Amino acid sequence: MADNLALTYYSDVLCVWAYISQARVDEVESQFSDQVTIDYRFCSVFGDTAHKIGLGWADRGSYGGYVNHLREAISEFHHIKLHPDLWQCNRPVSSAPAHLLIKAVQRVDKRLCRAVLHELRLAFFERCLDISNRSVLEATLEMVGVSVNDVREVIDSGLAHADLEADRRDQQTLMVQGSPTFILNEGRQKLYGNVGYGVIQANIKELLRSKVAGAASWC
Repeated sequence: MADNLALTYYSDVLCVWAYISQARVDEVESQFSDQVTIDYRFCSVFGDTAHKIGLGWADRGSYGGYVNHLREAISEFHHIKLHPDLWQCNRPVSSAPAHLLIKAVQRVDKRLCRAVLHELRLAFFERCLDISNRSVLEATLEMVGVSVNDVREVIDSGLAHADLEADRRDQQTLMVQGSPTFILNEGRQKLYGNVGYGVIQANIKELLRSKVAGAASWC
């Protein structure tokens, strides 16, 4: 595990492009399970949704205009679904509570991080639940099989807050622009936005080939 290729994946749980990209992350986990270790990190794109959408889209239809934009933008991606009332009801005020929860999960059982993240995205995008609400977050933990009490203890200790701050600090150091961002080769290779799986796969394969050959990557 220590010799595995490191892939750092930055995202915001409320970002639809990260929701789309999760299938690509899952494929990396499946295809390169013994060669690549994925580190889930978080950046704040929807840290204040009223400012991001309510004000940011005020002259373009506000929440309704934003949802119409999302539906048009993702129309070619058939592996995800958007609830008819998305962003119209049960609006999360921030992605921060979900990010904090997942940082705590990483302390409790890192292996279940991806499952919790996946369920939170389904809860929001497909079931239109408010994933900034504590009861929804804890129900998700129970669904995945993570101890709610253990997660609460990590959050109450301040450790999850410190880990989330570390994500923010490293985001600035690595110059991560937004969600989703894939980082490889100790920050030398960054893939930002709606990047196809073939591109991600090619970068990984080249780095693995270079590692075996002892040569510098040409990516």
